[in-house]
Amino acid sequence: MHDQTLTQLAAALASGELSSRELTAHYLKRIERFDGTLNSYITVTADQALERAEAADKARAAGKAGLLTGIPLALKDIFCTQGVKTTCGSKMLDNFIAPYDATVVERLSAAGTVSLGKTNMDEFAMGSSNENSHYGAVKNPWDLSAVPGGSSGGSAAAVAADLAPAALGTDTGGSIRQPAAFCGITGLKPTYGRVSRFGIIAYASSLDQAGPMARSAEDCAHLMNVISGHDGRDSTSVTRGVPDYTETLGAPLSGLKIGLPKEYFGDGLTTEVEQAVREAIKVYESLGATVREVSLPHTHYAIPAYYVIAPAEASSNLSRYDGVRFGHRCDDPSDLFDLYTRSRAEGFGDEVKRRILIGTHTLSEGFFDAYYKKAQQVRRLIRQDFLDAFEEVDVLMGPASPTPAFDLGAKKDPVSMYLQDIYTIAVNLAGIPGISIPAGLAANRPVGLQILGTHFAEAKLLNVAHQFQQATDWHLQRPAFALENA
Repeated sequence: MHDQTLTQLAAALASGELSSRELTAHYLKRIERFDGTLNSYITVTADQALERAEAADKARAAGKAGLLTGIPLALKDIFCTQGVKTTCGSKMLDNFIAPYDATVVERLSAAGTVSLGKTNMDEFAMGSSNENSHYGAVKNPWDLSAVPGGSSGGSAAAVAADLAPAALGTDTGGSIRQPAAFCGITGLKPTYGRVSRFGIIAYASSLDQAGPMARSAEDCAHLMNVISGHDGRDSTSVTRGVPDYTETLGAPLSGLKIGLPKEYFGDGLTTEVEQAVREAIKVYESLGATVREVSLPHTHYAIPAYYVIAPAEASSNLSRYDGVRFGHRCDDPSDLFDLYTRSRAEGFGDEVKRRILIGTHTLSEGFFDAYYKKAQQVRRLIRQDFLDAFEEVDVLMGPASPTPAFDLGAKKDPVSMYLQDIYTIAVNLAGIPGISIPAGLAANRPVGLQILGTHFAEAKLLNVAHQFQQATDWHLQRPAFALENA
């Protein structure tokens, strides 16, 4: 049963072929047996999951079930979950039990889903490989010597390895799309403000966005129907109606205008990834789409702008971790200053410290205008590039990452790691939606095709992705790890 999509499992539950308790117990057993190799989960909530599953079965028997009632899911350990350890992959929060649920967790619970546990991640969502976690690196199910991507690498690996049918992740600069690409699954970053950020432990508040990770675009559409919508507790949440994202999945693509940003097919892109992406685009042409080259001229400024804005916001957001109110506290501090400095020095990892230092510097007197303000001005230019492109085409397509998954330990300097997000970061700066779908293999490791749309075009992206998945089977291919541990 674990080799089925979320949509197929929902149909099996509705028909009575499966019970939620049977399904949940099956996934919990797989996690217990196989996750010791992958390290995709930080916390497994087995007892709670089985209780929720039994409640879901009772609701179904009483005729009160929805489409997702009884479906097991995994949650990235950045979502506050009442009564459950919520660490954000950091020693700083190793002892933190969330006192409330994030809005998306509330909505999933109201829909009857079952949380299997909290997945591993780069500390405070800072990283592109899931090697920055206090709980150890996650391994890619396609190749245990490779990274799964980050920061939502635990969620991606769990879905790819059949340790959950779907999961939630967050995306600040590609942290859903890049691990989805590396692990051969589908991952959607919605428009900024489309999904509430309330209860998500903040990294960069103007960039963070939650989204679904699953086998298929259809699965992601079902999850988007539940998690989307305005939330009065989130001041950045958009007051806008939520469509049924499944309604237009089957719409034909005849006449679709696809733009290929020339900046996404230049230096740094490996030949194997480019070939897989161009083969995928040929499939779209066979489905009736037309293709043309477009330009996003400020793309090369995206990484420097992001690595000013995101660390600046992180510096502000992470200032609350002082050893006083919650989180890690050093032993026997001599005074308040010692408490602050040692608690933060012990609680944060190297990458988090690096970004705090960068952010504090760029926000300091004498540097704010030169760095932070200038980066925000560049951000506006990047956003305008996308808006201009969408005047000419319906969607943009290109690689999600310049390479397939790289080996664990291969990116030792920060800059080479940051460059892995070269095709994803601008999307967060502009606030537009993007999706990565499996589109081939390079050296037996998955390649992700990234599809971008204008603001609130999630339904169009899901339709475009779904039609590709109806014409190909890349999204159904499974890694050797899952096949060997069936």
